[in-house]
Amino acid sequence: MYDYIKGTVEFIAPQYIVVENRGIGYRIMTPNPFVFSVNGEEQLIHTYHYVREDLIALYGFRTREEKGLFEKLLNVTGIGPKGALAILASGQVEQVVQAIENEDDKFLVKFPGVGKKTASQMILDLKGKLENIVPDYFPNLFNEGVVASSTSNDQLEEAMEALKALGYSDREITKVSKTLQKESKTTEEYIKMALQLLLK
Repeated sequence: MYDYIKGTVEFIAPQYIVVENRGIGYRIMTPNPFVFSVNGEEQLIHTYHYVREDLIALYGFRTREEKGLFEKLLNVTGIGPKGALAILASGQVEQVVQAIENEDDKFLVKFPGVGKKTASQMILDLKGKLENIVPDYFPNLFNEGVVASSTSNDQLEEAMEALKALGYSDREITKVSKTLQKESKTTEEYIKMALQLLLK
């Protein structure tokens, strides 16, 4: 129903952002809300309108590729919106596609809520069917993702809250927090780094 929304991000929480467009604030669930910023500038968010008996929600993504992979993941038995968001939260669409194409279930089971059976189902349902969704990603499929740097403790706490919202346990979060405390990064960078550590 809604393909995208253009507006200003007015609020960022660990699970969602609020985007204002013409006086209406849209609550949009996103894989990593902290990739967006509250800076008064108009931003474009690719959206997916999810409707079920018990839930109506808007899901938002920075790129059309992320949105396309989210839609494909929803078609896999055993994966709901929360699980699909957790898979996309690493920001490494290429890694997920690569794991599916290489039948790397060991990588896929590292995501919260994805067991061996669901990982096998992902491979069965999606292998060979993702090139049209992420064509630009395929030439760089085997390149490593890079992380940058920046700030403090508030950002680290926000990152920990975002990981909880994605379904990671306190034990998993505590395990990576020691490494993250040695760094000075933005919330977004902390989340990306934590997810890379959790997926090792």
